[in-house]
Parts: sequence; structure tokens; C-alpha cells
Amino acid sequence: MVNEFGKVTPSLVKELRRIVGEKGVIYENKEALEAYSHDESGGKYYAHMPDVVVKPESSDQISKILKLANEERVPVTPRGAGSGLAGGCVPLFGGIVISMERMNRIIEVDKKNLVAVVEPGVVTNDLCKRVMEEGLYYAGYPMSVETSFIGGNVATNAGGSKVIKYGNTGHHVLGIEAVLPNGDIIEFGGKRRKDSSGYSFVKFFVGSEGTLAVFSKIFLNLIPLPGKTVDLLVPFRRVEDAIDSV
Repeated sequence: MVNEFGKVTPSLVKELRRIVGEKGVIYENKEALEAYSHDESGGKYYAHMPDVVVKPESSDQISKILKLANEERVPVTPRGAGSGLAGGCVPLFGGIVISMERMNRIIEVDKKNLVAVVEPGVVTNDLCKRVMEEGLYYAGYPMSVETSFIGGNVATNAGGSKVIKYGNTGHHVLGIEAVLPNGDIIEFGGKRRKDSSGYSFVKFFVGSEGTLAVFSKIFLNLIPLPGKTVDLLVPFRRVEDAIDSV
């Protein structure tokens, strides 16, 4: 299967630089590329070096990158903050890593409709702080809240200590704009609350770990800021007792 993939060539890198600019490409810099070869699961043991890292700033740039990779049959691995523990962002076949770090805008906080519209490279905690300024709360709260990207949370359907009350990230995703492997830009869902026509493609893409598309915009549900929050540490003598309490 590896032999079926195309190679990253200087001419392909030149085209990538034309798409995203010189500062948006890392190539032939082993030290810089190494940071994109692994997640937080096990360092070098589970690592694999990419041939090139590309940092788009728009869905249009992602589309052009994927069209080029598709034509040249070069493998592509989308990457968020790399804070995961499952290896989803590790480029097992080399090729192109698409890093979402420059797509980090909070596009809108819609207080009237209780919706945040963000790019995939927004740090989760930055969104939490921003909506709290408006008296709102984003309940999709993974354990890596201070470092993880929203796009990575959606791609892995991440969850943390608040899952029991609020559910995983997927419970809070109202809509997705994404780019398919052939470069087509699609959008499902959005700000509307009632959407009962056809298949639920939003849920289909949540948790897909970059295997179906690259996210470029995400619509998230917000709730009013809770009046009080309390953290409790409750010890149990047996695992069964802890399970029964839930």
C-alpha cells in the first residue's frame, strides 16, 4: 500500500508555497518537522516524520492543497495541536501534514442564538474565556483544554471531566464546514436548532479523526454561564460502587 503513494517533490513543495506562502511551509528542516511527527502518546517510539508541513489560513487554501495532493496521490494528515494520545495526527506514511495552527480565529459569538463560530485552530480555553466574557459557557471541555484545538476536539469527539453532565464534544457541534479529499468545500448544519431532513452528516464527521475531510469552520452550541460550579473528590472503596453512583 505504501508504494501506491506519490512522493513529495521539490516541484510539489513549490506549488504548496505558492498556495500558502513561504512562511506557511516547512520542508527539509528536520528539527522543525520533528515537532509534527508525534502527539503526546509516546514521543519518538510512535513518531513518523512528515515530508512537508503546510499551514493554511483559509478553506480555499485547504481545498487547493487537497486537490494537489489528490492529483499527485500524496498522503495527507490533518493536525490540530498534537495534544491527543491516540496517534491520530501522526503521519504514518509521511507526505503532507496540514497544520491548522494559523486558522485560529473566533469568527463570531452569537449571544442571541447561543452559537460560537470558530476556525479549527482555536485553542479550547481561548474560546471558553471569550464566551465567558459574554456570560456564556462552552461545555465541550476536554482534559487538554489549555492546549487542544477545537478542530482536534471535534475530530476525536473529545471529552473530559464534564462529560457525565454535558456529554462529549459531539453533543455541542451544530455545524461543520469541511474540505473533502478532492478539494470540494461542503457545509452541514449551522446555527439552526431544528434540522430533521435527511442524514445527520454533522454527527457522521464528528470523531472521524481526519479520515473523511479537513474541518475549516465549526459551529458550536453555547449555554448560559452557570451561577456556580463545584469540583468534588469522592473516594469509593470499590470500582463497582463508583459505577453505581453514576
